[in-house]
Order: sequence, then C-alpha cells, then structure tokens
Amino acid sequence: MDDNSVNQVLVNEEGQYSLWPMDKEVPAGWASTGKSGSRQFCMDYVDQVWTDMRPRKLREQMATD
Repeated sequence: MDDNSVNQVLVNEEGQYSLWPMDKEVPAGWASTGKSGSRQFCMDYVDQVWTDMRPRKLREQMATD
C-alpha cells in the first residue's frame, strides 16, 4: 500500500477488519465502516475498535461456555 493513497476500513461478518484502497471495489463478504483516509488514520481507527482479534462466532461461543 502506498502511504499517500486513500484507504477505507472494511469489516466482515466475523468482526475482522481490513484496509482497502478507496478506488477498488469492496470484495464480497466485506462492508465499509465509513472510515477512510490515510493508511495511518485507518490503522489508528482499527487499533481503537478491533481490540479482540477472535472471530465473532468464537467470542460468542466462549461467552456462553
């Protein structure tokens, strides 16, 4: 990724995050979070919101055990 490119933050149904170039179509299974900007801005956002790296299904399963 080019540090000067504009990126967007994507999330999938498992609550996993990814950076994606703004000029590329969002891949199937992913949705935009509405956050976009520099790579660093997007990384900082992901660091704030993605505090548990486990997939959603695993988090839910472990919460009921």
